Amino acid sequence: MTSSIVIVGAGLIGGSIAWRLAQRGAQVTLADAGTFGGETSRAGAGMLSPGGEFETPSRWLDLGAEGMRLYPDFVAELAEESGVPIDFARCGSKHFTDPASAKRRAELQSAAGIRVNVTPEGLFYPDDAYVDPNDMLRALRRVCETRGVAIAERRAMTEIESTEFRAVVISAGAWSSKIRVTHAGRILELPPVEPVKGHLIGFDLAPGSLGPMLRRGHDYILQRSNGFTIAGSTEEHADFDRTVDMGVCAGIHQRAAALWPVLAEKHPGAQWIGFRPFSSEGPHIRRVEGTNVWLAYGHFRNGILLTPLTAGAIAGQIAA
Repeated sequence: MTSSIVIVGAGLIGGSIAWRLAQRGAQVTLADAGTFGGETSRAGAGMLSPGGEFETPSRWLDLGAEGMRLYPDFVAELAEESGVPIDFARCGSKHFTDPASAKRRAELQSAAGIRVNVTPEGLFYPDDAYVDPNDMLRALRRVCETRGVAIAERRAMTEIESTEFRAVVISAGAWSSKIRVTHAGRILELPPVEPVKGHLIGFDLAPGSLGPMLRRGHDYILQRSNGFTIAGSTEEHADFDRTVDMGVCAGIHQRAAALWPVLAEKHPGAQWIGFRPFSSEGPHIRRVEGTNVWLAYGHFRNGILLTPLTAGAIAGQIAA
């Protein structure tokens, strides 16, 4: 590879960073051990709900609020440049919780800039949205190719010497800390990240039959514009086990039906898993001090939500 910038990991985050850098005229190679967007990005439901995710003051809460603010313009720009329609909608979400928790969360999240209304059932977030990550991946691939990004699929980069490039970005999700990165021969200690497996199930239903997204704890239901309805999800520390456990899926179905009884008589047409990248001090959106290596991983449950923010931050720092 002779490009001036190499990005390891071609998911939504890696692809978006490549696009932003290519817009600035950079020569970029986007490398992945598998295929473009073939892992965690494609598995995600696409729920964009910072209020539902973060209930205490934290860096995560601030990042989530900012990520949500950036999303509409990011999607509009990507769709316009690529010519690929992207299924994105602000449908709002209902979050079922007890009155005391609802009041506490509403006060905290309102102060962070998240619009939220207290309801008899819990909370309503009018700005919550969903996006189809598959549409985003198709659009990102097109804009990257159009702008000359070299996409190297099935190119596992287990080792990389950063001084051979202008910049290196590690954005390989749950696989990121497995990469041996050196800078002038010195091994860099990358923050550890581990996969947290999640099961999801999908139903083919009539478009518009759900309305706002529904959520209780980590259980949620969302519906895309074509009627495909997703219920999830679990958190399992099972390394990279790709087994789809039908018992786990049945549990998701049961809890989803408690949220929306319509699902009790429906049968899921799809069951799948994904690997969320968990890092105890994540998300890592920064430069490794004293090097030309940038980190863009450890986003856990919020990689899709934080894609525009991460891409803008990393590309801006590299181009500065």
